[in-house]
Amino acid sequence: MIETRFALVVVDSATALYRTDFSGRGELSARQMHLGKFLRSLQKLADEFGVAVVITNQVVSQVDGSSVFAGPQIKPIGGNIMAHASTTRPALRKGRGEERICKGISSPCLAEAEARFQIAVEGVTDVKD
Repeated sequence: MIETRFALVVVDSATALYRTDFSGRGELSARQMHLGKFLRSLQKLADEFGVAVVITNQVVSQVDGSSVFAGPQIKPIGGNIMAHASTTRPALRKGRGEERICKGISSPCLAEAEARFQIAVEGVTDVKD
């Protein structure tokens, strides 16, 4: 890292391997402890080298009796430790057609809001109504 300056670290699907390596409620504590160490090492990397760290995560539908009327509740995998290790948390979802929606759900400096966009040949563009 001395010769080359990195400004961004992306961890895609941070909890995927934890879900396969640690299965069942019996290993939940060990999984969360290991995940916490991993997230702390990413925070240390960001602090020491001034890089931005972007983590993508899996989500799960929480289906219960009330979901018949309200629809399934979507929640991130990894529990509270993922939320507490994050500074800003956006949630991405698919809209109609090519539309995508990004909702800021947790940020120390931004109000909760949504932005609509699409990914086109030209790159990320505004949604064409």
